[in-house]
Amino acid sequence: MVTYRVSRTINVPIKYVYDWATDFTEGDNSLWGGKYPRIILHKSRKKAVYAYYSKGSGGKPKLAVRFVSLHPSTYSWHLDYYGEEVFETGEYKLTRLRKTKTRLNIVLRNRWKHGKGPSSKELEKETNFVWMKYTEALEEDYRSGKSPTT
Repeated sequence: MVTYRVSRTINVPIKYVYDWATDFTEGDNSLWGGKYPRIILHKSRKKAVYAYYSKGSGGKPKLAVRFVSLHPSTYSWHLDYYGEEVFETGEYKLTRLRKTKTRLNIVLRNRWKHGKGPSSKELEKETNFVWMKYTEALEEDYRSGKSPTT
């Protein structure tokens, strides 16, 4: 099992960050250059389920499904990820730093089904890149007055 952590400071109020980050859409992967769109299977106030393809070993597309349990009262969410090659769990927690500044802390755990996968350093680097792109888009949406759920 590989455990890794990512933390970001986001210059946006906590409620906006939570609403934006948990409003899963089919186009979210395009924000960071992801090759495949998400397929939204279910979305409610307490749960989101979506599928997508990701690059697997050898560059071949692999199917994955993510189940996300949402906890709006604590500005947190839990991820269970089931892929063809890996199981992953994740804990996402937002903390208010100031009126318009929020900290996102992520703890992810991967368990590869067959052999060894990428190192925690590689996974952390990739996750930091994705959340850097999400943070840029999130902050831009907030500055432009865009609703976090559109």
